[in-house]
Amino acid sequence: MRVLHTADWHLGQRLANFERTEEHRAFLSWLCQTICDHKIDLLLIAGDVFDTGFPSNTALKLYYDFLREVKDTCCRELVIIGGNHDSVSTLNAPAELLRHFNVHVVGGAPANAQDQVIILRDQQNTPQAVVCAVPFLRDKDVRLSVPGETAEERETRLKQGICDHYRQLVPLIQEYKEQGVPVLATGHLFAAGGSASDSEKEIHVGNLGQIAGDQFPTEFDYVALGHLHRPQVVNKMNHIRYSGSPIPLSFSEISDRKQVVILDFEDGKLTKLQEVDIPCWRKLVRFKGTIDEVFPKIIAFDNGDLAFPAWAEVQLQYEHNLHDHTLRLHEAFALQPQVQMLIHRPLRTRDNQSLDQQLPPEQNLSDLKPKEVFLKKCEEALEADTYQSLVSTFDELLELMPQLQEEPVTSQPVLS
Repeated sequence: MRVLHTADWHLGQRLANFERTEEHRAFLSWLCQTICDHKIDLLLIAGDVFDTGFPSNTALKLYYDFLREVKDTCCRELVIIGGNHDSVSTLNAPAELLRHFNVHVVGGAPANAQDQVIILRDQQNTPQAVVCAVPFLRDKDVRLSVPGETAEERETRLKQGICDHYRQLVPLIQEYKEQGVPVLATGHLFAAGGSASDSEKEIHVGNLGQIAGDQFPTEFDYVALGHLHRPQVVNKMNHIRYSGSPIPLSFSEISDRKQVVILDFEDGKLTKLQEVDIPCWRKLVRFKGTIDEVFPKIIAFDNGDLAFPAWAEVQLQYEHNLHDHTLRLHEAFALQPQVQMLIHRPLRTRDNQSLDQQLPPEQNLSDLKPKEVFLKKCEEALEADTYQSLVSTFDELLELMPQLQEEPVTSQPVLS
């Protein structure tokens, strides 16, 4: 059996309010072709299919068009799990229908653990593989709140809850393991030692609950992870991996390699693992310096034969007359159609100052994440080292908000 592992598509994502639809469409077309070229039997999508819990109609159409197209390929089975960006109800809504087309969706942790164990069979009904389709585990799925517990106690209980969730699946797959059937697992979490970019949301209350590679059950022949956008191996354990996102989702991912992982299983064992690079359709680039330094770099920029113009972040260093420098900056981009400016961060310097003495750039509120705004308000109003408990509480609120949005609203009795 040949398996392809991908994750973190973030369909519907916008970068500085610019749509990524065409890049995602190009990736999904490439993925369908790659499935055909490599004769993939099983496709694993390890969470964050969408960028928000309420994806646009355009993002939903990309998703359903892909599912329709991939069923015309050699790929017999798809397993899709929910990530922390996904709405459980959005993913699960068509799950019963999709199951008839061998598309297995687990949007959130089900009440019955058996519902996460997916047996993939051939035409003779012989088991070919087992997938423990574990989605993003919300705090309520793995840890009962205990009033008055410390941050350390909360982290310990959370880690234990995640480990226990995986261990409860082992008895359910044991008979298949004894038959020599390969067992794969999924996850959408922040594993200990992982390398993050600045575009992943913190999960599990400030990224607590990081479990190490050796805490996954040894019965798993491969663990397909999502959440971190940089492709990487967990704790040097080659069979536990993040595939990474298919396109760079922020300027912090400019130099990241984008890939999918292809696995070959024979006689119940992982015999081959191949990293396949994903083509780049749009570059993200950074220009930094004075206007005299940046201007010629923009003019000389070469976008190669990429399908779409590059997007740029500019950190413009200036001492005075920002308006004049900004006009020249826009002039440079007007002369260079191969690159568009998405983000402009003026960086003011003073005479005889070194670069590390520069004043911080002005920031727009829309550029900041909610937690960054909260921290700034704490720094303004409170003394240092006195508001950590408030930050922990704010982290919990951030995690709870998308969960509360999905819970059905129950009608309240009208009091007469």
